[in-house]
Amino acid sequence: MYESYGITKEAYDLVNECEKELQDIYQKIDMTCEKNSLKVLKAFNEYQLSEVHLNATTGYGYNDIGRDVCEKIFARVLESEDALVRNQFISGSHALNVTLFALLRPGDTLLSISGLPYDTLHEVIGIKENASSLASFGINYEQIDLIDNDFDYEKIREVLENEKIKVIEIQRSKGYSTRKSLTMAKVAKVIAFIKNISRDVIVMVDNCYCEMVSDEEPTKVGADIMVGSLIKNLGGGIAQNGAYVAGRSDLVELVGERLTLPGEGREVGPSLGANRNFLQGLFMAPSVVASSLKTAVLTSLVMEKMGYDVEPRHDEERADIVQNIIFRNRDMLIKYCQGIQSSSPVDSAALPIPSDMPGYDDQVIMAAGAFVQGSSIELSCDGPLREPYIAYQQGSLAYPYGKLAIMKTISMLKNK
Repeated sequence: MYESYGITKEAYDLVNECEKELQDIYQKIDMTCEKNSLKVLKAFNEYQLSEVHLNATTGYGYNDIGRDVCEKIFARVLESEDALVRNQFISGSHALNVTLFALLRPGDTLLSISGLPYDTLHEVIGIKENASSLASFGINYEQIDLIDNDFDYEKIREVLENEKIKVIEIQRSKGYSTRKSLTMAKVAKVIAFIKNISRDVIVMVDNCYCEMVSDEEPTKVGADIMVGSLIKNLGGGIAQNGAYVAGRSDLVELVGERLTLPGEGREVGPSLGANRNFLQGLFMAPSVVASSLKTAVLTSLVMEKMGYDVEPRHDEERADIVQNIIFRNRDMLIKYCQGIQSSSPVDSAALPIPSDMPGYDDQVIMAAGAFVQGSSIELSCDGPLREPYIAYQQGSLAYPYGKLAIMKTISMLKNK
């Protein structure tokens, strides 16, 4: 049966042996899933979600009670004062762009304390020249790199005590870098440190790929505002587009006015039927994130045993759903991504090849046979074609599918 799908007996045995070793880790993932499921269910019940809230609005979207309840539920789950949850956001990067332009004014300074932000923000900020960037509006940018995968507290103190900083940006997930993703413990510690020096600075967290990996979110531990995509964790594989912004009510209102227009803000924006998908996706998110984490942990151990370097290792604490596999070989990176693609439910016959991508300096290979284009809560794998040739794997709507994909992919690697 398995051989007919291209899975060798060697791969089948290796993956199942690794799975047996991981039961204690899986149990911890299940405990977190249960805690997050309780938060979601309580929020749905508290706001008495009903069929009427799942209806669509069109046009301007005035008086969309479903949209309003949806945002209250998201805010409660994320333990935030408020939330903006909209299908008008094209992506997580778009939501970050809108948030930065909402919070910053000419002459203000944005400070990143987690090193270089994700590639798609370089033109937004002005790191890479663009006539529509923050820099083109006279907004300054400074950056503090991490030290040994943690924050540079001395440098942060020096900058905050000597300069006027409006917004501090923290990107939790590693993006296409080689650093580790930032755990909630590290984020909580640095936010407390920042607020002890300056209560006025706005701490903004890019929370993409990180939601529900632990049972706390950045706004619970003091972040003023955070941003994430709904075709990642919180969309549960059901949301077809969109993003959220959650945090202080006054800041969320500013983002609403930048997303639409001043004076109307969050009062407009038709749901177009998205409320149902957003809410059902949120309902499924704890279990889908747990499946993604189990798939990542299994991948890590299997690839370790095959002799590859991985990050994080299977027994390390995780901050997000991303698993790095360091191939140090261009062809093996390509072959791995092709294996993931061939194990996908959609476009399994497609053959991913490296190509130029908007917003990226290097060619990128992307394997994503997903029901939602670009959805990285569905099993996907990508990476820039540059040293040390790292595959960034994430997602899996259900663990059994992730397990089968690993079996087939390593069968292809061994054949190569």
